[in-house]
Amino acid sequence: MASSQPAVGTLTAEEEPALQAVLLDMDGTLVDTEDFWWDAEREVFAELGHELREEWRAEVVGGPMSRSAGFLIEATAADIALEEVSALLNAKFVERLDGGVPLMPGARRLLTELAAHHVPAALVSASHREVVDRMLKSLGPENFALTVAGDELTRTKPHPDPYLTAAQRLGADPARCAVLEDTATGVAAAEAAGCPVVVVPSVAPIAPKSGRTVVDSLEEVDLRFLRARIAGLR
Repeated sequence: MASSQPAVGTLTAEEEPALQAVLLDMDGTLVDTEDFWWDAEREVFAELGHELREEWRAEVVGGPMSRSAGFLIEATAADIALEEVSALLNAKFVERLDGGVPLMPGARRLLTELAAHHVPAALVSASHREVVDRMLKSLGPENFALTVAGDELTRTKPHPDPYLTAAQRLGADPARCAVLEDTATGVAAAEAAGCPVVVVPSVAPIAPKSGRTVVDSLEEVDLRFLRARIAGLR
């Protein structure tokens, strides 16, 4: 007869750590680059003869390049192909990285704490691999068990695929992965993946709700805080 006792050396569900991994967005969450993107978008479309309206900024933040570029093409009626304007936007943004990338308050401390306690962290971004790799020079590649870039998946945020992919590669249960996000697009992706979310809003406000915690800054977030969020939902 099969034993109902767990094998030696294994943990029961109750004994497993509530927090298995931390999945972090990049732009606007760990690095203060949302202004970089908006400035790049304004410059590219100015060169095409169009002025972007400030209210459009909330529409293009946090999503994949294809969505942001497509929205701006439609909004301005610019005569340019999506692939062409995407390449221009990416190039303008990368140019701005040469002067250094400012980290969000509390980002360095949080990454250092996670690494010190051997909590797996994944960088999950809608940005292209070229941009992610440039950012890692400032964030420290040693702080991440893996990274997921937007151009490596068929579907990126707001679809759940990026966060599901990160959890799967880490061998973690999405429900035990705390996600840190700053935009509605990213929050939608994380929640669709079944992950509890801590939101640090950047451009537009985001309301708290069940399974979602909203804070003013990463300075409010540490390992104890994240563990408490996961444990409280179990």
